[in-house]
Amino acid sequence: MSSKNKIAVVTGGSRGLGKDMVISLAKNGLDVVFTYQNQHSAAKAVVRQIEELGQKGLALKLDVSDTSGFDLFEQTLSAELQSRFGTGTFDFLINNAGFIHYAEFEAITEQQFTEMENVHLKGPFFLTQKLLRHINAFGGIVNVSSGLTRFATPGFAAYAALKGAMETLTKYQAKELGNRKIRVNVIAPGAIETDIMGGAVRDNAEMNQYLASQTALGRVGLPEDIGGVVAFLCSDAAGWINAQRIEISGGSNL
Repeated sequence: MSSKNKIAVVTGGSRGLGKDMVISLAKNGLDVVFTYQNQHSAAKAVVRQIEELGQKGLALKLDVSDTSGFDLFEQTLSAELQSRFGTGTFDFLINNAGFIHYAEFEAITEQQFTEMENVHLKGPFFLTQKLLRHINAFGGIVNVSSGLTRFATPGFAAYAALKGAMETLTKYQAKELGNRKIRVNVIAPGAIETDIMGGAVRDNAEMNQYLASQTALGRVGLPEDIGGVVAFLCSDAAGWINAQRIEISGGSNL
């Protein structure tokens, strides 16, 4: 029996922004498949939360930085969609997984650059390509960028450059996938309290205060500021929003 609910696939859904995206999507009535890298018990807890909201949830292990694992992931996802959801396809792909090496331009190493490139550009580029045939018409893709592509904060040159590439890619995907009725948008969060960079924005009071002072609404962001926007983009209400960069920063660095 096929699923009546639409299905979203979220990379990096066991914690932080991804977790809130997953929960917000489930609250919006979607079934959710999400990936995790190492945090198996956290991922199981998120699946339970999805199920408590009355939706189907599934966690699959994936290292987004390693394209050699994408064939196996596609096969696993396809098989799990068939067995658990009664369909071989899904509706929305959210390329969320990420991390940051914080280093000023003069100090960033080639290895650090490559590690970020694999997760923030190469990984989502080829994972989307691999999964494209499973995405339903009138579905969508949400890529994740950063407010740091609009304003410059020392220490994020490589990260922001890669996110800028994702913003350009989003436009090309929207243009090229339009004939399949697939919408592609990119969100750009500002500074958010998560455990990224060792929880610096959340746990470093001085940094938190400074970032809040640079934001029109007078605080830094929380994960729950982001997930609802992603859920909206994965809804019929957003059916005419395409190729857009939506910044979610509370008015940062205006």
